[in-house]
Amino acid sequence: MITVYHSPGTRGIRAIWLCEELDIEYEVEKIDFSKEYRMSEDWLNINPLGKVPSLRDGSLLMFESCAMMQYLLDRYGKGQLQPLPGSLDHALFLQWLWFSEATFARPIGEIVNHRREFPGDLEYPDVVEEMKSRTIKCTLAVDNALQDRDFILGNEFSAADISLGYTIRAAKRVLGVKLADRVESYFDTLSRRVGFKVAVDF
Repeated sequence: MITVYHSPGTRGIRAIWLCEELDIEYEVEKIDFSKEYRMSEDWLNINPLGKVPSLRDGSLLMFESCAMMQYLLDRYGKGQLQPLPGSLDHALFLQWLWFSEATFARPIGEIVNHRREFPGDLEYPDVVEEMKSRTIKCTLAVDNALQDRDFILGNEFSAADISLGYTIRAAKRVLGVKLADRVESYFDTLSRRVGFKVAVDF
C-alpha cells in the first residue's frame, strides 16, 4: 500500500492527485504541521528535513514530491500521463515537471518563509517584492508556453500539469493577484479535475 504523509496545502497534493489520476490504491496519513511535531524524532525518521510530504511504498521511503511523481509514473503508470521516456516530448515533460518545483515554487516558498520569520512590521518589503517579481516571471513563462495549447505539453493532460497546478495554486494564494489570462484559464481547467478536488480536500 502506498502511503502519502500529508498536511493540507502542502506538496503532498501532487502525489495524491497523481494517484487519483492513475487510479492506484493509496492512503493518506495526515501529519501535524506544527514545528514541534515536524522536528520530533518520530517525524525526522520519516522526513529527515522535518518537512511534508513523504511517501512510503513497502520498504521505499521518499521525501521529494516531484521524484515521488516520477516514481509513481514509472512503477504504476503503465505509460499514462507522460510521453515515451527518451523522446523529445519526454524531455519537455521533465523540464516542466521540475521547473514547477525547482524554479517556480522556490520564490513562493521564500516569501512564505520570510513572512514566517519576519511577521508584520518586521517584514522586509524589498525582499518580498523581489520574490514576487521572480514568481511573476515564472507565470509568464507558463503563459507563453500555453499560447497554442490546452495543457503544458499540448492538448493532452500529463503529470507535468499536476506539478504545475500545485505551484500555480500556491502562487495565487501567496501573491493574491490575478495571473496572466492563459494561466488563469489553465488553472481553472486543472482545478475542475476530480483528482485535484480530492487532493486539495485532504
